[in-house]
Amino acid sequence: MKTGVIGASGYSGGELLRLLSRHPEFELSYIAAGSQAGSSVISVHPQLFDLGDVAFQATDVSLMNDCQILFFALPHGESSKLISQVKDSVKIVDLGADYRLSSADSWHEYYGGTHAGTWIYGLPEIPGQSAKISAASHVANPGCYATAIALAAAPAISYGCIDPADIVVVASSGTTGAGRKAAINLSASEVMGSLSSYKFGGVHQHTPEIEETLGLLTKGKVIVSFTPVLAPMSRGILATTTAKLKTEISSSEVHDLYSKFYSGSPFVTVLPLGAMPATSAVIGSNSVSIQVAIDTHSQRLVVSSAIDNLGKGAASQAIQNANLMCGFEETTGISVTGLGA
Repeated sequence: MKTGVIGASGYSGGELLRLLSRHPEFELSYIAAGSQAGSSVISVHPQLFDLGDVAFQATDVSLMNDCQILFFALPHGESSKLISQVKDSVKIVDLGADYRLSSADSWHEYYGGTHAGTWIYGLPEIPGQSAKISAASHVANPGCYATAIALAAAPAISYGCIDPADIVVVASSGTTGAGRKAAINLSASEVMGSLSSYKFGGVHQHTPEIEETLGLLTKGKVIVSFTPVLAPMSRGILATTTAKLKTEISSSEVHDLYSKFYSGSPFVTVLPLGAMPATSAVIGSNSVSIQVAIDTHSQRLVVSSAIDNLGKGAASQAIQNANLMCGFEETTGISVTGLGA
């Protein structure tokens, strides 16, 4: 299938190019990066040796309309400006936030500006979503934090183990999660050897996305208190999600529930009891690594989850969604195996 990537000079765009260049069904035919048009791909993404003689093209809707499927990897508010001009027959996965939220009020509060609309939410591991994604021509790829946190809490909410109105999360992310823009606080001198919270006090834009996603699994109100942390590493997310228990349950019992919930999900691994998720184990993959425990002192469920923010949190998840949309095997061209240390 003729495939285009819009916003290919960013970190997520580069990871898309890496994966798509080896995909057996998607043929890279249009690589757009408005700010880098004319520059070689390898000058921005030196790891992409296979594309060494390819240059970024200008952002051109007519070239988008020559493709069969498009991946948009643009900052929020940008993709919707172009997508309205793309033919309905072209399949689209948007890695930005423009079409993730169903609530216009939440969009105004957390992002500002005009709410572009709502597409099918591309988190296949949530019950019922895989079939919807497979039937869709337009899919909103989830945010990185939202993926790690929603998958950590989904089984417990589905089984009625926790109070969905009392979910607390602290999650650390590598610096690529902030995009490729130049910023003093993201420079190596500022980040290395240091941890710092940001968007402190419940204002991170993935909060309503997490609540809406988990709301698909319960009739009760979902309330998430989320604190993000910038970690001194380039990529990866480690999230610790806790929630007040509604039922008496042991660590081994909740482990069994999580294992059953994800038994049909090829990219989610519930680790053996005692083993802990590590970001290094999932880098370069589409994997989600999960461990669970019951804190008997506070009567809370504790879930640790790890993903690659550029993989399952962005590019490889977008390809997982595209595979479903196009009728290919879900696992085509993406891996459950991380690079390791």
